[in-house]
Amino acid sequence: QVQLVESGGGLVQAGGSLRLSCAASGSIFSNNVMGWYRQAPGKQRELVATITSGGLTNYADSVKGRNTISRDNAKNTVYLQINSLKPEDTAVYYCKVTIYRGLTSNDYWGQGTQVTVSS
Repeated sequence: QVQLVESGGGLVQAGGSLRLSCAASGSIFSNNVMGWYRQAPGKQRELVATITSGGLTNYADSVKGRNTISRDNAKNTVYLQINSLKPEDTAVYYCKVTIYRGLTSNDYWGQGTQVTVSS
């Protein structure tokens, strides 16, 4: 089993920055993808960014240039640096890890951390 614990959310003014962290524990295999998703009130959960265990990154077009995803494999931790925050970035941010074992994969989600951006 895998557990994910997010931290770093909070209330910030527009234009500010936040750094979210997500620490994974449990049966973390080396072949995995870690990522961040967000869900704003009344909207579907959407991708923010992902990063493979080898460091390859992928970003949603809406956050390119303002967000940086990174990871520390030794700590099984993924980070999301969000700069130039906008009110529309307000959402619950969720960490997700997809673990690949042979031909199968399993997704695990964190409990979410609230990010609120005031104008």
